[in-house]
Amino acid sequence: MEQTHKRKSHKTLLWTAGLLLVILLAAAIYVYRQVFAPLNPVDTVYIYIDEEKDYEDVILQLKENDALPSEKIFRLLAEKMNYPERVKSGRYGISAGMTMPDVIRILRSGNQSPVNITFNNIRTREDLAGRLAGQLMIDSLSLLKNLYDPAVAEEMGFNVENFTTMFIPNTYEVYWTTDATSLMQRMKSEYDRFWNEARRKKAEEMGLTPVEVSTLASIVEEEATYAEEYPIVAGLYLNRLKRGMRLEADPTVKFAVGDFSLRRILYKHLEVESPYNTYRREGLPPGPIRIPSIAAINATLSPEQHNYLFMCAKDDLSGRHNFAVTHAEHARNAARYQRALNERGIY
Repeated sequence: MEQTHKRKSHKTLLWTAGLLLVILLAAAIYVYRQVFAPLNPVDTVYIYIDEEKDYEDVILQLKENDALPSEKIFRLLAEKMNYPERVKSGRYGISAGMTMPDVIRILRSGNQSPVNITFNNIRTREDLAGRLAGQLMIDSLSLLKNLYDPAVAEEMGFNVENFTTMFIPNTYEVYWTTDATSLMQRMKSEYDRFWNEARRKKAEEMGLTPVEVSTLASIVEEEATYAEEYPIVAGLYLNRLKRGMRLEADPTVKFAVGDFSLRRILYKHLEVESPYNTYRREGLPPGPIRIPSIAAINATLSPEQHNYLFMCAKDDLSGRHNFAVTHAEHARNAARYQRALNERGIY
């Protein structure tokens, strides 16, 4: 009887041990699958960690982006891999096929995914700083401080007035955490790459420096609404420069008075004293009146050859221009344009 009882107890013990083993094995398989299960987001998701974010913010972003199959297991793994104390700023891409250990390794190592920054159609430094800061971790005030700093401009080979010519509108791949100094250095490298031997040779043949070409291109782009007019307008202004004539470009007056919304330039505007008022000052202004596009720069480097010296907006207010060789012809074009403004009540 006692032997039978012992055998039953032994069988129960074995059965219990076996059951526990199965449970532990099942749990191990579950955990293993959770740990090494490939993530499957529809698109790559990005986690942004700035200097104010900590480990808990990272967890929150992962959850919000559905990139955390199991928060509990992720936390256990992160502790084992010493991540909570090693959170690094950056923009991190999490894509299909990654596992939780992969994600932790990327975050822990600071292995960022670069971001493409784009800027175009920029008039002022404030516009530029705002556009760049909106795409990077850096704040706009830090950028503005650099853009207005004579020492920074000089270090890059410019002065404060023409510093913005260093920024060539395009798309550039950088890290989200790029600081102001690194960004300035990168833009200088891109500027040097853009102004290759071929472009510099064209500028030299025109008797202009790259900065002067960009300054003229900024006026061309502000003057012409349509890109097909860029080479014509560039040729016209170059004709005036060669003849020692003042540019008399309306956009420079708008820049001088600080109002690009002006639809009609009046005599009081022409009298504004400013080195940017090309109705009063000869030659090019000391710097650009906007950041010119690559299209405008290239058009200025390859101007149309003609004898035009004057231009006036067409009286249909289409944004296109009538071009003239003589002042008499220009006066007739201007009279039609002024009449069109009067008829529309634009004063």
